[in-house]
Amino acid sequence: MAQFLKSVVPLGDQAALAYLTDEMAAPRLALRAREANPPWLIDVVQAYASVALFFDLDQISFGAVARWIEERARRDGERENLPCHSHRIPCCYEFALDLARVAEATGLTAEAVIRLHTQQEYTVYAIGFCPGFPYLGYLPAALTGVPRLASPRLRVEAGSVGLTGKQTGIYTEERPGGWNIVGRTPLELVNVADGYFPLRTGDQVRFEQIGVEEFERRRGERLAV
Repeated sequence: MAQFLKSVVPLGDQAALAYLTDEMAAPRLALRAREANPPWLIDVVQAYASVALFFDLDQISFGAVARWIEERARRDGERENLPCHSHRIPCCYEFALDLARVAEATGLTAEAVIRLHTQQEYTVYAIGFCPGFPYLGYLPAALTGVPRLASPRLRVEAGSVGLTGKQTGIYTEERPGGWNIVGRTPLELVNVADGYFPLRTGDQVRFEQIGVEEFERRRGERLAV
């Protein structure tokens, strides 16, 4: 088995799930698969330390895909730099629904929560839950460990910025949700009809605090990509 590959297991009958040893190996394997784009490849889905390759069963078997993954993972010793984008995302913390709850859980003031949340640069480790939702890691140590809401909200506004455990994220569409909402961005971060998905795994994100007036002025703005 390759140095940075722990295992490859079936995911249903038309996907192979590769577990990697660390969270930097996963985007490299995903990038290699997308760049190679073999004819049997249907989709590549990356998570924190795993990559799923969906394949055409009429063209290839699981065993052959597993061997293909192992060969690509062996090249991970090169540890090359990955292409990625850095994004600055405005966030209005005056739209926080759970800032007081986060402050109480962490023993911090609301101002300190905001300061720490905006000081950190986050990596997009996974996309999921709803179209374009970025799972961003990791929170500063002082902000970690805040549990999800005991009862999820039935409606969370699009653009809401939430946190729980060690991660933060952005509700790109209106959805039910149980994360602690600490602010909201005015940006549009997904548009399925336009194929607009500006955030990709491996990208870097930093939040910038803005006020309500700037929020309204920038409502519906898109990220430059």
